[in-house]
Amino acid sequence: MTDLARNTGKTNRTSPESTRTSPEDTRTMAEDTRTAPEPTPSSTQAQPDRPSAETWGNSVLTLHFTLGSESGPPRLLGLGAPAAGRDALPLVEVELAGHGRSGTSGKRHLDGLVSQRLRYVAHTSDAERLTVRMHDPATDLTVQAHYRVAPDLPVLTAWAELTAGDREIRVEQVSSFALSGLAAALGARNRWEEELKLWTADNPWSGEYRWSGMPLREAGLIDVGMTRFGQTGSKNRVALTSTGSWPSSEKLPMGWLEGPARVLAWQIEHNGSWHAELADRFDEVCLLLSGPGQREHQWSVLLAPGEGFTSVPVGLALAHDRDAALAALTRHRRATRRPHPDTVELPVVFNDFMNCLMGDPTTDRLLPLIDAAAAAGAEYFCVDAGWYDDERAGEGPGGVPGWWDAVGAWEPSRGRFPGGLAEVTDAITTAGMIPGLWLEPEVVGIRSDLASALPDEAFFRRDGVRITEWGRHQLDLRHPAAVAHLDATVDRLVGEFGLGYLKLDYNIDIGAGTDAHPHGPGHGLLEYNRAYLRWLEGVLDRHPGLVLEGCAAGGMRVDHATLATVPVQSLTDQQDERLIAAIAAAAPTAVPPEQGAVWAYPHPGQSDAELAFTMVSALLGRVHLSGRLDLLSPRQLGLVGDAMAEYHAYRRTLAHAVPSWPLGLPGWRDDWLALALDTGEETLLAVWRRGGRESVREIPVPVGTGGVTVLYPAGGEAALDRSAAWLRVVLPEPVSAVLVRLRRHGAPLK
Repeated sequence: MTDLARNTGKTNRTSPESTRTSPEDTRTMAEDTRTAPEPTPSSTQAQPDRPSAETWGNSVLTLHFTLGSESGPPRLLGLGAPAAGRDALPLVEVELAGHGRSGTSGKRHLDGLVSQRLRYVAHTSDAERLTVRMHDPATDLTVQAHYRVAPDLPVLTAWAELTAGDREIRVEQVSSFALSGLAAALGARNRWEEELKLWTADNPWSGEYRWSGMPLREAGLIDVGMTRFGQTGSKNRVALTSTGSWPSSEKLPMGWLEGPARVLAWQIEHNGSWHAELADRFDEVCLLLSGPGQREHQWSVLLAPGEGFTSVPVGLALAHDRDAALAALTRHRRATRRPHPDTVELPVVFNDFMNCLMGDPTTDRLLPLIDAAAAAGAEYFCVDAGWYDDERAGEGPGGVPGWWDAVGAWEPSRGRFPGGLAEVTDAITTAGMIPGLWLEPEVVGIRSDLASALPDEAFFRRDGVRITEWGRHQLDLRHPAAVAHLDATVDRLVGEFGLGYLKLDYNIDIGAGTDAHPHGPGHGLLEYNRAYLRWLEGVLDRHPGLVLEGCAAGGMRVDHATLATVPVQSLTDQQDERLIAAIAAAAPTAVPPEQGAVWAYPHPGQSDAELAFTMVSALLGRVHLSGRLDLLSPRQLGLVGDAMAEYHAYRRTLAHAVPSWPLGLPGWRDDWLALALDTGEETLLAVWRRGGRESVREIPVPVGTGGVTVLYPAGGEAALDRSAAWLRVVLPEPVSAVLVRLRRHGAPLK
C-alpha cells in the first residue's frame, strides 16, 4: 500500500497545475535567505518601516504594493494604478485552524488574523517574476506571494506558497490573489453598486458559455451606508464556487468586472474545486480568488514542520474593454500551454458519435463513413464510444448503454468487429487519415473485472468506503497501480492500432474528494487533479505526436490547467444545430479558437442553407465533422467539401487570432449571432440567423476595413456601406449563416 497521506508538496515545489502555468524555476527558500536572514519572531518585529509603495511589472501592466511595516503586513494597492487605500488587502489571505478572523467578516475569506500578522521578510524580482516573502511570528508560518508577467501582455499570474515552521499547522483556506480598490481602478466615480457590472457564465451540460452581466446591486452587493459609522461595510459577498471534479459544470472558472473605464477579467487555472468572491470593504470593492477551502469544499491540509503547500494559480487581465481583456487572456492561454503541432496545423477530425452512430459502431457501419469522411476532407477519424462493447444490448443505470458499468479493460469488441478492430483502423489509414479512439480512462465500471483486480487504494474512497457514481468507480491517479494500468492501456492501443488521436472523456463528477488523512477529502481531490495532469504530461512525453482531446460530457472540464496540457478541447454535447451556434460563438471567451472542438453534423434532411448554417458553426474553431456523411447526396457532400476547402486555406491563421463579438456576447435565444476573429492581417467574421422576421443585419466592422469577401457558402450576400463602418449582411432563409473575410486597407487580395 502506497502512503498518500503526507504528499503535500514541499516548499520549493511550484504549483503542479501545469509546468507552464506555474513557475517551475521559482527560487527556493534557501535562495531567498540570501537576500534576508531566516525570520524569527524577534527579527521580524525589528524590521524597519518600509517605503509606502513599490511598483513592479512590464510595459503594459504595473503592480502597486506596499512591503508593510512593524505594524502591518505587505498589501496590494492596485493593478495599473494604486487605487486601494485603507481598504487594501494583505497580499495573501490565510486561514488556519485555531486562528480566526478579525471583526465580523461573515462568510467572506477576508481579515484573517494570520494575514494581519504577516510581516515582510524579503522580496526578489526580475523582468518576469516577483516574490514577496512574509512571516507570521505567532505560528512560525512563512508565506510567499508569487506574481508573474510576460513581456507586453497585460496579464498577471498569481499564486501563494506556505511553509510550516517549527510546529504543525492545519491550513483551511489560502488565497491565490486578493485585491481591493476595484471601484476606483475601473473608473467608478459615484455609486459602485450601479457602475460596476459583474459578468459570469452559466455552463450547464449542452448549454455551455452562457454569459450574462448585471450591476453589483443586482448580484447582491450594495453599499449599506455603514462605513461612515466606522464599520467595514456590508459583510456580504458575491460568491462563485465549484466543488468536485467537473470544474465548469455550473459556472465557468472565470469572469470579469466591468467599469466605466476598464475591465478586470480573471480565470482560476485549476481542474478541480475553486472559489471566487467579490465583497465590499471601506466603501470599495475587492476580489479574492482561490482553489478549494474548508468551508466550501471540505479541504484542509495538515503541514508538519518544514512541509509546504502551493495554491492553485490564477490569471488576471486588465484592459480598456471586454474584447481587449479577453484577447489578452487568449494570448496568455497560448503562451502558457504545452506546445503541440496540432495547435499549429489544426487538422480536421471526423468523429462517429454525434448525430451519427451514437456509441454503436460496427465494421459495416464504419467503412462507408470512413470513405465519406476522407472525401469531405477529414484528416483524423476517431471511433467514439462502444468499440469495446461485446454485450450489444440492454441499458445500464440511468438509461445509458449496457456497457456503461462494465468499462475499464478497454479491449476491442469481437462481435462488433469480426475481422478485428485493426480492419477498421487499417481502412482509416488506407483512406489517408489517422485513426483515433474514444477512451474514458479515469473510471472503472462496477461490473468490470478490473474493479476487483486493483487494490482499494487505487480508487476514490471516503471514510474507507469505495465511492460509486452512476455505476462507476473513480481511479485515484495518486496510486501507482492506477497509473500503471492507464499507461499500459494507452501504450497498447497506440502501438497495436497505430493511433494518432485519443478522445479522453469523463462522464461523472465524483464530489468533494477522497480520503487523504490527515488532510480533508478536498485535498485528496486537489492532489488527484494534479496527478491527472501529470499523467497527461507523461502520455504526451512518451507519444509526442499523439493528439489528446479533453472532454467531460462535453464542456464540464473547461479550465486552463486542462487546456494548457491537451491540444484539443470538446466544447459541448449539444445535438441541435441551431443551439450549437450560440455555443460556438461564445466559446472563444474561454477556449482559444484552435483548441475548441465544434461539432458539424450535416444530415440528409437539411436544405442547402441549413447545411451551410451547420458548417459555419465549426469554421472558426476546430472542425469536428460527424453526422451520416455517407447518406448525403452528392450535392450536399459537395457543400461540406466546399466548407472544408475554405477552412484548409485559412485555418493556420486561427492559431494567433483573437476573438471579438460585434453584436455583443451571444444570447441563448438570440435571432442573430456574430463572432469575429482578428488574425492581424484580416478579420474572419461568422454571422448566423436563427429565425425572426428580419433578413438583413448591419454589423459594425473594424476601423480600416477595406474590402469584404464571402468565403462560404457560395452566393452569400455581404457588402460594406460607403463609410466602411458597417457590413450589411443578407440572410434570406430563417436558418442560415455566412462566413466572410474583412480585408484591411492595403492588404493583398486572397
